[in-house]
Amino acid sequence: MTHCHCLASSVDMAHRNIPIFIPHMGCPNQCVFCNQRSISGCREFRIEDVTQQIEAALATISEGTETEIAFFGGSFTGIDRGLMLRLLDTAQTYVRAGRVDSIRLSTRPDYITPEILSILSRYSVKVIELGLQSMDDAVLRASGRGHTAETARRACRAVVDAGFSLVGQMMIGLPGSTPKNERATAREIVSLGASAARIYPTVVFYGTPLWEMTERGEYLPISLNQAVDRSADVLEIFLGARVKCIRIGLCANEDLVSSEEVAEGANHPALGEFVWNEYYYRRMYEALAKQGLLGKDVVISVPFADVSKAVGQHRSNVIRLLRNTETRVRKIGGDKTLNRVVPAQWQPQQNKKKEQNDSVSEITGNAGL
Repeated sequence: MTHCHCLASSVDMAHRNIPIFIPHMGCPNQCVFCNQRSISGCREFRIEDVTQQIEAALATISEGTETEIAFFGGSFTGIDRGLMLRLLDTAQTYVRAGRVDSIRLSTRPDYITPEILSILSRYSVKVIELGLQSMDDAVLRASGRGHTAETARRACRAVVDAGFSLVGQMMIGLPGSTPKNERATAREIVSLGASAARIYPTVVFYGTPLWEMTERGEYLPISLNQAVDRSADVLEIFLGARVKCIRIGLCANEDLVSSEEVAEGANHPALGEFVWNEYYYRRMYEALAKQGLLGKDVVISVPFADVSKAVGQHRSNVIRLLRNTETRVRKIGGDKTLNRVVPAQWQPQQNKKKEQNDSVSEITGNAGL
């Protein structure tokens, strides 16, 4: 029996965001795919409710958890300046009181300016997420984004140069997009200094221009299987470059899984899990093939929190390895000392514990997991 073990040096600290959704506020135009009211689950915004939302969230967060107030859902730096400052002031009071650690926000790259960055630097803003979506100009035009890839590049560099952590948000399956230019987008996000990324396969909402394009036959939504394969492609790029992927797919809520909101596209409550399953299958297959262990009996260790991702839905990865390669996975176990964001390297090492089978050996190494 062979033991595959993924090693890394540290374990992530517990982290929680307190999301404050600001639906479709501050956005200069509507992208073809966008229905922010559905994406955020919000249809109206009242600043009077913000403190109540923060207090309710804090009541559920355990002591010692790194906590951020996160302004999501719209283009935060494009909203009314007075409202933006009021929201930042509200969040800052919680930072000063020691009840939260920092602030994060999401915005468009064309709403990043030296003045905006100067304002944000006066507050405890740690992370700026940019809705880049694609770094291909043809895709950006077809999606109605209203800015170019060069605008996005300048914004990313400005955010990083100003000392903020950058999170790059990208989409899979936009009009005119291909697996090739999606991989190129992921590589650019890495090269521009992002510390983390989000991957959003395109969903077609009723009433959006993209829905009208679909109805006219001008756009073909990607299937769930396509979304999984293409998302796994870019996930490999991010993790291979030590860039964490903090979200795959839209947040699950009643609106997003309701047929009343979604017309077509890769909308599934377990989409992110499916992508991680595919990622782990590829990594396990590659490691076993590299060491000549396909067709053997193996035991695999993965980061403790990712055991279910490696096993797969309904043991799908275990079944696939057996069916496709005759590899019998005896166990996929978790190790709390492992971290998925490490380089993709596997090294053979003799197992100290010898069992009845005299050919027992161990594969120890970093699996990019």
